[in-house]
Amino acid sequence: MHTYIIRRLLLMFPTLIGITIVVFSVMAAAPGGISAQSLVEGQNLEPEVKKAMEDYYNHLYGLDQPAPMQYLRWLNNVSPVGFTFDDENNIEAFSLTKGSDFGTSFRYGRPVLDLIEERLPITLLLNVVSIPLIYIIAIAIGVHAATQRGKSFDVGSGVSMLALWSMPTMLAGVLLIGFFASDQYWRWFPTAGLNRREALDMQFLPHWLSFSDVLLLFVSIAIAVALFISLSIKAGPRLRTAVMAMLGIALGVMMANALPGEVGVMTYLVLALLLALCCGLMGYTDYKAFRISMMAMVGFCIGAGIGFYFMEGEFIRGFMLDRIWHLLLPVLCLSYGGFAFLAKLTRSSVLENLLSDYARTARAKGVPEQQVLWRHVFRNSLLPLITVAAGLLPSLLGGSIIVEALFSIDGMGKLAVEAVQTRDRELVLSITLIGTLLSLAGYLLADICYAIADPRVSYE
Repeated sequence: MHTYIIRRLLLMFPTLIGITIVVFSVMAAAPGGISAQSLVEGQNLEPEVKKAMEDYYNHLYGLDQPAPMQYLRWLNNVSPVGFTFDDENNIEAFSLTKGSDFGTSFRYGRPVLDLIEERLPITLLLNVVSIPLIYIIAIAIGVHAATQRGKSFDVGSGVSMLALWSMPTMLAGVLLIGFFASDQYWRWFPTAGLNRREALDMQFLPHWLSFSDVLLLFVSIAIAVALFISLSIKAGPRLRTAVMAMLGIALGVMMANALPGEVGVMTYLVLALLLALCCGLMGYTDYKAFRISMMAMVGFCIGAGIGFYFMEGEFIRGFMLDRIWHLLLPVLCLSYGGFAFLAKLTRSSVLENLLSDYARTARAKGVPEQQVLWRHVFRNSLLPLITVAAGLLPSLLGGSIIVEALFSIDGMGKLAVEAVQTRDRELVLSITLIGTLLSLAGYLLADICYAIADPRVSYE
């Protein structure tokens, strides 16, 4: 294993160089190319000023040199070991500690690393919230669907996951903004950004001016959650379904009342029936963990709504709640396609291993079914999930171009698109380099996880 890891690490360097050469060549060979003249076009400068700007760009980026020399210059700058240059761009010495310099952005006129440091935390926040959510939901649904092959949960979840996977992210984002963030329907969420300006001056945690309001909120939430959990565990399927369906009807009527302007009878009927169906299915499902968690979440929302309704003092939501409020729709857009795909993948992998010889042998020896599922079958079903997870590291940097554009979030995806559109060579090459490095690291980690998950995998 150690020899394999060292060999893979050594192979990263030619791979990185090859990919950056391809990207650099494509940008250099594009119509118009990249030159000092292209950077000052359209600025309506005086001839003397224009000439001075061209000389400045040629001196800063070496754009008056041949393309191979420009690439070698960039490679030397990003390498922590290499040549140093004097003010006249002549080689001064070879240094082992010169450090990496990713250059200055053409468009922004700022160091590339400063731009990445600004945008990367935003993209990391979106992915750190959405990726665990994707895997938790996908594993929970996929494993249970495999154990309930051919039954109502398997069929219903299969149809639902296929429908979610088929819906484009752009369409889903536009619909979410149109229905839940616009003045024409329910303006429950913000349309853009990650926080309001006034939230920057708030305290981090939410707080109330009255202790009685805090007590009322926690008591109402605790009672509502306890009631719904008790209902999900102790009540029969018919009672659970009836109670949840009636709750859905009530919520549908309340949503219709919250719409601006005149609301027709059909709107009331559609919303009431739709929410009654969704809530009724929550109560009807025989998937106990899913039913308890979903009904507990419904109880939490109802308890919080009751507590806020009867509050008398002022409530200040704080920076944390404001950030969560802004994140809900973008995270939902980022997550639904991922867990739909992974749920189907998990079901197929678990189902294949459930029918294997070693699983039948374990059952024949008297091993409990849950132990067969989680200690034997699920471990061998992890390999496809590990393969998909190998692409998660570059996604942490790349972000989601569509989601960031729809919700006006200044993340890495939006920065990469802007860099390509403006032919910002330094920024494009730096993002490509870091993204490729993360991709290679992700594949290496996936290979190591293969050996951990499946003892039959060996790299010796």
